[in-house]
Amino acid sequence: MSPVTAGVLQLLALVAALALAYRPLGDHMARVYSSEKHYRPEKWIYKAIGADPSAEMRWPAYLRGVLAFSAVSVLFLYALQRAQGVLPGSLGFSAIDPDQAFNTAASFVANTNWQSYAGEQAMGHVVQTGGLAVQNFVSAAVGMAVAVALVRGFARSRTGELGNFWSDLVRGTVRILLPISVIGAIVLVACGAIQNFAGIHGVGQFMGGSQQWNGGAVASQEVIKELGTNGGGYFNANSAHPFENPTPFSNLFEIFLILVIPFALTRTFGRMVGSLRQGYALLATMATIWLGFTALMMWTEFAHHGPAFDIAGGAMEGKETRFGIGGSAIFSVATTLTSTGAVNSFHSSFTGLGGGIQLLGMQLGEIAPGGVGSGLYGMLIMAIIAVFIAGLMVGRTPEYLGKKIGTRQIKLAACYILITPALVLCFTAAAMALPTPGNSMANPGAHGFSEILYAYTSGANNNGSAFAGLNADTQWFNSTIGIAMLLGRFLPMVFVLALAGSLAEQAPVPETAGTLRTDKPLYAGLLVGTILIITGLTYFPALALGPLAEGLAS
Repeated sequence: MSPVTAGVLQLLALVAALALAYRPLGDHMARVYSSEKHYRPEKWIYKAIGADPSAEMRWPAYLRGVLAFSAVSVLFLYALQRAQGVLPGSLGFSAIDPDQAFNTAASFVANTNWQSYAGEQAMGHVVQTGGLAVQNFVSAAVGMAVAVALVRGFARSRTGELGNFWSDLVRGTVRILLPISVIGAIVLVACGAIQNFAGIHGVGQFMGGSQQWNGGAVASQEVIKELGTNGGGYFNANSAHPFENPTPFSNLFEIFLILVIPFALTRTFGRMVGSLRQGYALLATMATIWLGFTALMMWTEFAHHGPAFDIAGGAMEGKETRFGIGGSAIFSVATTLTSTGAVNSFHSSFTGLGGGIQLLGMQLGEIAPGGVGSGLYGMLIMAIIAVFIAGLMVGRTPEYLGKKIGTRQIKLAACYILITPALVLCFTAAAMALPTPGNSMANPGAHGFSEILYAYTSGANNNGSAFAGLNADTQWFNSTIGIAMLLGRFLPMVFVLALAGSLAEQAPVPETAGTLRTDKPLYAGLLVGTILIITGLTYFPALALGPLAEGLAS
């Protein structure tokens, strides 16, 4: 079987698995967030934190819950890392330096999971399992809660109430993420991923020197790493490491975990707003972009010419032989079109145009299908912009799901869209202008610029993957990327929740013959075009200086 055929068959198997899971998972999540029943373990949690799960919240109160919980999480994770040297199960590792501890705490709480350290050389069992793995669950649940609050804004009328943040947080964790993670961890263990609390042990001589490996609760952390679109690896090699991702089947299973909730949330959306066709329109938009990017990535990596490429069957540099080009390309697109950041190959070693596809995938806002929760609310913001553009074309007041899109709604949507590009481009410009940050680049010229652009794109978009050539473990990058991650995560949430509140207060607008049908292929096409045009106009000059220049020169 040729490598191209193998890659296509993997893609078809993945699409089939996602299609099978779409309806039951989407409906289950809709029931979870619409239920008024509280399970006994959930009641224990509410009692412990002093929350009333039945109290409805307006958007300012909901936002305060999001920010307060996340601030406490950052402080806790920072303190845990700083105290690692005196904790049991530290494997002899010392406390994490202040700038790196801040960067890591911001990263995992913001669902970015950017890592400027090698996991097996820095983090002990307590920090990995009691700190990082916990944030993998709750940071994903926070994103899902904010998305559901926006959906309620569309579904409700004449009220500013968006539900209860604490209830949404707990239910998302207990009823959705935990059960799937238990099953997924068992599958990964069966595939060969390790799950233990062993210490550091030697594995004999290798190339004239000794080699050591850590044990760890890897399978249980790996599954929520992918399912919650987190991305932080237990080991420095991330999902390229055989302890995390041992076989081609586990590789495909991990890609499935990355994509399944973001895609299924479109059905949850359709179910909660009372129109499954609206969910299908968003699904079609996400799937079109994802399949298009995957096809482009496979073409760039398989079709690159030269003697070495011809012998290897494509661009094999930086890719695991057990996954091949197809498995690496599909994984790469899945992780950069979501907010996952996990890697099973070195993104810096992809072709110039392949690196550009990875960058553009993140710069779309990671909405195809995007992160757990963040992908849905990002796509809904783009849907509002597309409706507004269509309204301008025909001279009608734009409407979406029976809600008028007026000045306030457009201002909030525009602020959401502008935040991340401002963070990416301003921090990249500062790093290139100052003398010290440039010393961290492993390569000169266009590729070196791509390394820095990729780092801030990954941080501000809460992705977390790296280009693998940049030395980001410096005070400058730890601090500035940490700030970019926090602002890129929580500032957009402010505008999302404010938008949700303004929509929930509106009375429904009756549908007329002139109302734009947002559940039709024509609108889905308009939405795809809107996303690509906005992103292209925003980032094209930067992409032209980096991956496009490198790709055209090669």
